[in-house]
Amino acid sequence: MEKIDFRHFMPQVLQVLPTDNFEVYAYLNDGSVRLYDVKPLLKKNTVFESLMDIQTFKDKLAVINHTIAWDMGGNRDPYKCIDIDPLAIFEKAPVADPLTEAAP
Repeated sequence: MEKIDFRHFMPQVLQVLPTDNFEVYAYLNDGSVRLYDVKPLLKKNTVFESLMDIQTFKDKLAVINHTIAWDMGGNRDPYKCIDIDPLAIFEKAPVADPLTEAAP
């Protein structure tokens, strides 16, 4: 695989899809889909504690600042969200698009 020159490419998340298992499918600007497992981050007394409720995890999920984020303020304020570094998402191996797998 060719090494990416990050001086000329910055991964950006374009779309997100939550799972029932605290994971997020992230659709990136290079055309790939990455599955990011949030479970290791879900710990009490951390910024991620509020996401331990699966409904909050799903309902607040958004794309803010070109990455996976949770809109905690409800107004898409990039300073009042919980987000994941897009490079951390890009480091995950590409996976199959779950939406095309579900298509008839």
